[in-house]
Amino acid sequence: MKRSLLIKPTMNEQYPTVSYGKGIYLYDNTGKRYIDGSSGAVTASLGHGVEEIIKSMQNQANKVSFVYRSQFTSEPAERLAEKLNKLVDANEDYWSFFVNSGSEATETAMKVAIQYWQEQGNFKKQRILSRWVSYHGITLGALSMSGHVNRRERFVSLLEDYPSVTAPYCYRCPFDKTYPSCQLVCASEVEAAIKRIGADHIAAFIAEPIIGAAGGVIVPPDGYYQKVREICDRYNILFIADEVMTGIGRTGKMFGLDHWGVKADIIALGKGMSAGFTPIAATLVSEKVMKPILDGSNSIMSGHTYSANPQSAASALAVLDYIENHKLVDKVKEHGKYLLKRLREETANFDIIGDVRGKGLMIGVEFVSDNKIKQSFQCNGAVTNKIVKKAREKGLLIYPSSAGHDGVGGDAIIISPPFIILKDEIEELVSIFKEVVSEIQSELRLTGGTDHEATNAKEEDK
Repeated sequence: MKRSLLIKPTMNEQYPTVSYGKGIYLYDNTGKRYIDGSSGAVTASLGHGVEEIIKSMQNQANKVSFVYRSQFTSEPAERLAEKLNKLVDANEDYWSFFVNSGSEATETAMKVAIQYWQEQGNFKKQRILSRWVSYHGITLGALSMSGHVNRRERFVSLLEDYPSVTAPYCYRCPFDKTYPSCQLVCASEVEAAIKRIGADHIAAFIAEPIIGAAGGVIVPPDGYYQKVREICDRYNILFIADEVMTGIGRTGKMFGLDHWGVKADIIALGKGMSAGFTPIAATLVSEKVMKPILDGSNSIMSGHTYSANPQSAASALAVLDYIENHKLVDKVKEHGKYLLKRLREETANFDIIGDVRGKGLMIGVEFVSDNKIKQSFQCNGAVTNKIVKKAREKGLLIYPSSAGHDGVGGDAIIISPPFIILKDEIEELVSIFKEVVSEIQSELRLTGGTDHEATNAKEEDK
C-alpha cells in the first residue's frame, strides 16, 4: 500500500476516503453510507450537495473569486456584512471583519478588544479573562484564551495565562451546589476573578454561550449570562461571545446568546456561517467598540490574505439566505427537542450514560463508569475513541469531546446533525447510536471497564 504523505489527525489511523455527499449522508469510495451525525465538526449545517449553494458559488466564480481587501471591496462582502448586522438584531450596528476560521475570528476579537482600549489611551487593559473547560481555537492567541487542558499542554510555555474562571458545569458543579439555590455562584466567580486580577488590567471576558468541544455541550443555567453581562458592564470590561460553534442557528436561535436575551460587544462566528461550503469566519464588532477606532487610527490591526474574498462571501451569503428562506432555525428548534427526547429515552437504561444535554441540534452525551456517582472512566478519553470508532464502523459520524472535572479525563461526544434532518432520519441516527452504546458497554463489562460492574460484583460477593 502506497504511503500517504498527508498529515492526518492520527498518523496510523486508517480513514475512509470520501467520495461524495448528499443531504445528511456522506459516501466513501467503497460506496458505504454514513449519517453525518455531527455535521463534520459542527459545520455542515445544510448537509451536502445543496444545489442552490453550489449554483451561487459557480455564479461568483464566473465573475471573480479573489481580490485583496486593501485593493478592492466586493458586492458579496458588503452584502454579507449588512446581512450579519441584521441577524444580530441589536440596538446598534455590528461591523464585520471577515477571516478564514474560528481561531482567526476569536484571535481577531481579542486584538480588537485590546485595541479598543488603546485607542482611548488606556494601555493597561491587555488581559483577556476566560474560563477553564473552554475552547476558542488553535492559534497561539486563541489557545491562550482556551481552557482546554489537553490542547494547551504542549504549548504552555508559549501561552498567556488567561483562563481564570470555572465553567458553569451544572452536571459537575465545581461548588457542589444545585441550581437555583446556588444563586449562580459560577457567575459570581467572574467578579471574584476580576477583583483578583484588577479590572484595570482586563480588556474583555470571552465565553462560548454553550461550551462545545472542551465540555461536551455544557449549557449554563438561566440567569448566568445576564449576571455576567451586568458584571462586565459594572467593571468596564468588554464581553466577547465565541459563537463559532453555536452561531447561525445551531442551537435553535440565530445566536446562542439569544436564548438568554444578552448581546455581546464582540461576536466571533465561523463553522456554520458557510455551512462548510468554503472557509470563512467573522468577527462582528459593535458600534460601541468601533467608535474610538473610527475616531482614532481608523484601522483595525489585523488581516489575512483571504479575508473578505468574494468567493467565500458569496457562499456564506447564499447559506444565510437558504437558512432564512427555508425557516431552518425554527426546524432546528423543533427537531432538536425531538432528538434530545429520543436520545434520552433510548439511552436511559445504560449505565455508562451520565448526562444527555443540549439545545437545538447541538447535543452532548457524557459517559461515565458509574452514573450514580458521576464517576469518569480512568482511561483519559479511551471510551470516547471507542464510541466514535464503533459509530463510524456502523455508518454514523459523531464528534469527540472532552468532559469530566476541569474538562480532564472525561468522555463525551457531540451529536449535531445538519439542520435539514428529518424525523425518520433522526430515528435512524438514534437507533445506530443506541446499538453503539450497547456494544461498548458490553465490551467494557467484559474487560472490567466499568466501576458500576465492579460495585455490583462486590455486592454479589457479600
